[in-house]
Amino acid sequence: MENEAKKWRFRPNEAINTAADITIRGVLNAIMSCLDSEDKRPVIPLGHGDPSVFPCFRTTKIADEAIVEAVRSAKFNCYSPTVGILPARKAIAEYLSLDLPYKLSADDVFLTLGCTQAIEVTLSVLARPGANILLPRPGFPFYEARAAFSNLEVRHFDLLPSKGWEVDLDAVEALADDNTAAIVIINPGNPCGSVFTYKHMKKIAEMARRLGIIVIADEVYDHLTFGSNPFVPMGVFGSIVPVLTLGSISKRWIVPGWRVGWLVTSDPNGVLKDTKIVECITGCLNISTDPATFIQGAIPHILERTNQDFFNKITGLLRQSADVCYDEMKGIECITCPHKPEGSMFVMVKLNTSLMEDINDDMDFCLKLAKEESVIVLPGRSVGLKNWLRITFAIEASSLKEGFGRIKSFYQKHAKIQ
Repeated sequence: MENEAKKWRFRPNEAINTAADITIRGVLNAIMSCLDSEDKRPVIPLGHGDPSVFPCFRTTKIADEAIVEAVRSAKFNCYSPTVGILPARKAIAEYLSLDLPYKLSADDVFLTLGCTQAIEVTLSVLARPGANILLPRPGFPFYEARAAFSNLEVRHFDLLPSKGWEVDLDAVEALADDNTAAIVIINPGNPCGSVFTYKHMKKIAEMARRLGIIVIADEVYDHLTFGSNPFVPMGVFGSIVPVLTLGSISKRWIVPGWRVGWLVTSDPNGVLKDTKIVECITGCLNISTDPATFIQGAIPHILERTNQDFFNKITGLLRQSADVCYDEMKGIECITCPHKPEGSMFVMVKLNTSLMEDINDDMDFCLKLAKEESVIVLPGRSVGLKNWLRITFAIEASSLKEGFGRIKSFYQKHAKIQ
């Protein structure tokens, strides 16, 4: 059998497993494998942002009805155009234009399988030989994984916790060179829960213009803000610098499993068209796949009919949960929060392993926490910061409080004796 096996000439592409291991899904799967099957307590999911499993975060009935209506109409059982069906693209253009000083058209909008595919397409389009891209640290590791898969060099710039996780602008300018294609800005922030001010966003746009690079604006958490800073889309500054805006209905409508997103050229000066970036986006989508057509068909009704009361309810729940999260952390000595979250569904906290007897680092903390307390938290190294933790507060308040109670008990069991 051993000699026979040597005849097979195929081998797996190891780059896939290497890339997959650094994604949030890959890390959380490893942590969840440590759960103790004998622990009968419910698992507290503080590791990823999917509040849809909790009844208080149910999506609006308008969205449900739009899906049903689209299916029953029998108008959307066909293949979709590779860029998305026209009514959905028009509706997204109108939705995003509400926050902009200019009007988007359907030609500016490309539908994708969630924001994830929007990232894949964007990085594929920019991955010419020798190119590099600037990514935030901490950030969303899917960018690193896809960049590696596309042989696109990654250069990291820091977000500054002491300044509300703002971009270190001086560091960005020092990183960029003639091969730099773009900078990624995630606002509202995953994993930091930060919301950038208009002033800071304008500085980013002006810097990108000086450097001659695109701004990739990851705005999947658009309008999920509950602090002092309102959401400002990077597209507001599209006349200063060309912007590729990435978004979806996943977070604001609490439907991550519906997998409908968009890639939008926020570029009133037409730079992206002149440089053939738009042509390349279309070409990439021609060799890719599309969101389900019936969900695309529901998009106009979802965007046009959802009332502000639903959005107010969701941001109100997130505000309350963020308050609970921030208050509960104060009683756990081994973690500190440098900046109270003001948006998205996450917060970054600093882990002090020197206060614990047998915890080596953030990964060790998360693995043992899962095994001993059935609480799932994401280690900071997964998003670029070792010995930090990313915690989601987008769960119901009672589960959130129980989760922090278990974390406190875990710390007390492992605390060094003074």
